[in-house]
Amino acid sequence: MAARRKKEIYKLPILPLRGLAIFPSTITHFEVARDKSIKALEEAMQNDQVIFLTTQKNVEIELPTEEDFHKVGTICKIKQMLKIPGSNVRVLVEGLSRGKITELEESEPFFSGKIEGLYDRAIKSEKKVYALMDMIFEAFDELMKENGKNSQVIFDQLSDLDQPSVFADTVASYMELKPDQIQSLIEQLDIEKRLSVLYLNIKEELETAEIRKKVDKRVKNQVSKIQKDYYLREQIKAIQKELGEDEDIQEDVENFKDRLIELNLSETVTKKVGKEIEKLGRMNSSSSDYSVTRNYIETILDLPWNIRTEDNKDLNKSIEILEADHFGLEKVKERIVEFLAVRQLSEKMKSPIICLVGPPGVGKTSIAKSLANAMDRKFVRISLGGLRDEAEIRGHRRTYVGAIPGRIINSIKDIKVANPVFLFDEIDKMASDFKGDPASALLEVLDPEQNNDFVDHYLEVPFDLSKVMFITTANTLSTIPGPLLDRMEVIEISGYTELEKLEIAKKYLIKKQLDENGLTPEFITIEDDVLKYIINSYTRESGVRRLERQIGKICRKVAVQKVKNPQLENFVISKEHIKEYLGKEIIRRDKVSNESKIGEVTGMAWTQVGGETLNIEVSVMDGSGKIELTGKLGDVMKESAKAGITYIRTVAKDFNLSPEFYTKKDIHIHIPEGAIPKDGPSAGITMVTAVLSALTGIPVKSNIAMTGEVTLTGKVLAVGGIKEKVLAAYRAGVDTIIMPKDCEPDYIDIPEEVRNNIKFHFVSRMEEVLELALEKRD
Repeated sequence: MAARRKKEIYKLPILPLRGLAIFPSTITHFEVARDKSIKALEEAMQNDQVIFLTTQKNVEIELPTEEDFHKVGTICKIKQMLKIPGSNVRVLVEGLSRGKITELEESEPFFSGKIEGLYDRAIKSEKKVYALMDMIFEAFDELMKENGKNSQVIFDQLSDLDQPSVFADTVASYMELKPDQIQSLIEQLDIEKRLSVLYLNIKEELETAEIRKKVDKRVKNQVSKIQKDYYLREQIKAIQKELGEDEDIQEDVENFKDRLIELNLSETVTKKVGKEIEKLGRMNSSSSDYSVTRNYIETILDLPWNIRTEDNKDLNKSIEILEADHFGLEKVKERIVEFLAVRQLSEKMKSPIICLVGPPGVGKTSIAKSLANAMDRKFVRISLGGLRDEAEIRGHRRTYVGAIPGRIINSIKDIKVANPVFLFDEIDKMASDFKGDPASALLEVLDPEQNNDFVDHYLEVPFDLSKVMFITTANTLSTIPGPLLDRMEVIEISGYTELEKLEIAKKYLIKKQLDENGLTPEFITIEDDVLKYIINSYTRESGVRRLERQIGKICRKVAVQKVKNPQLENFVISKEHIKEYLGKEIIRRDKVSNESKIGEVTGMAWTQVGGETLNIEVSVMDGSGKIELTGKLGDVMKESAKAGITYIRTVAKDFNLSPEFYTKKDIHIHIPEGAIPKDGPSAGITMVTAVLSALTGIPVKSNIAMTGEVTLTGKVLAVGGIKEKVLAAYRAGVDTIIMPKDCEPDYIDIPEEVRNNIKFHFVSRMEEVLELALEKRD
């Protein structure tokens, strides 16, 4: 019996390899990318170039721990280490002997520990060992030929090896074995057993190659002149059959075919999807294209091609729902009722594309929800604010990695009906860049003549959107492209009056906030005069969003009082409570002066958040004819001012002004709140009146406001946003308004409450404006 060798313990860096094992007496090269591994190599290069290489149990783990790699591996000598472009390192190593980790001492900045050298056990029967070597040599030669390989260099090398251990390790290094088979060969110290296991591995590979050959032969025998086009498909099927993988795929393919027949789609769609299903049946489940094709087929089959909800036929019930959900908004309700009525008379009617335009908080989004509720349809909302990528609308082409349908098709697939009420929120806030123009993509979606064949880039087949009722919302029409706007029916929703806000608060906002804050209507009371105080002193908006927040804030304060004092009942909110809960008044409205002033006129302007009043001030000083405009005015307002002064020069004699006044007087026109940009063609007559008042010293009448543009000859031109401007003037305490004659048709849109409290003058010439606005003169 041979004497046992003394244990040899080395302290070495440890490098776990992924999907690779090194056998002793072999030379191998590989690449290293992990920082930890590179540091281990660098440490080894500084200490005799010896390192311990082992194999990870799971190749997917990026940062392995001690439990993630095998304890038995190979002690190796680094022959060469070369840095390649990037951060990787290429290493050439020579396996010296087997080794085993007895103690892991360090894991940072790299693994290192004590390695015990492992040596082969003594050979019991040399005759049996060398017989196994001959068998392995013959079997390995047969395997190489079966795989179509004939490397004379390899066999010459094996022929020169007379050491059984080196022979076994060298043969194993040339074979494509599974990780567990490789590890068992490395851990096996009994030469005879190692050779036996290696021989069995070679025989298994030979059997696999033989099966592959039989499958190939069987496929070739099936190929005929007619079946040549199906050769590849049959070959894959035969391979899948041998592996037992084809059953699930074929079952899914048959299921997809049945679902396609049940959908009863058009010939174009059926043919397209049918081809994709056939292609799926020829694929291997491990193929990268398999999941892409499968997802596409499932998306097509999951779409509600022929599924629609039944519309509510009871018109009176629909009207009741709209009236219960919203106060005011008569134009919108009227248009919706018209649509519902015509829908009952004609099923062929195409759904209108309604665009609700108005300031924030006036109920544009909620009216769309009420419409869906009134029609018994499902509701979908997509916000377009900041949308830049055209693919969000049309979808991605399937050639891109991670391609998905557009948001429209995705939403319809999720909601499972083909006729929802579809809201495009904030359509005026879309943008465009190098990724495309979403507004242009929406043209096909919102065009009733085209959307019955809408083609999403992902689907590549037409989908009918004509049954969808599209509603869009916007704060302004100015940023919506003309071609897109042309396809929509615009309904303007202006701001609310004080009375309307009061009714909305009583009917909706208070109830909603009480419910959200755990209070009951019986517990808290807010009188009308208190609500009016909140509206006038703590909110400044066309809508009611800020008003709702203020009511919610009051409810939360009251909730605190109720928790502190559970016995508290019927809490009445007073103005003193409002000041305590909401703080000081935050709205200081520019009330129109009750006194006639020289050079000061109240104008009216339209903004995206409703109407506003503008107090225009003019000062005239001795000078050289300079005109100064301040208040951050835009180019349009500056041009209006210059045109107005030119008009004043034409009527100077009528007001006893020197014809040379424009060369001897400096005129300063100022609109307060200079930090806020102001522009628009609606302040012309206001600036003319203010400048003429300042030049002549004639006061402007109190409690008066005006809007309109003026020409060089004194003609007053029409302007827009009349309702919003009038509401702003009404809130400011104006009792007389002057506006262009051409704006008289807009008078009917002004709420009756406002019409009854303001006197309107419609003018066509600047002379009429001056006659109405200036105090009587001698």
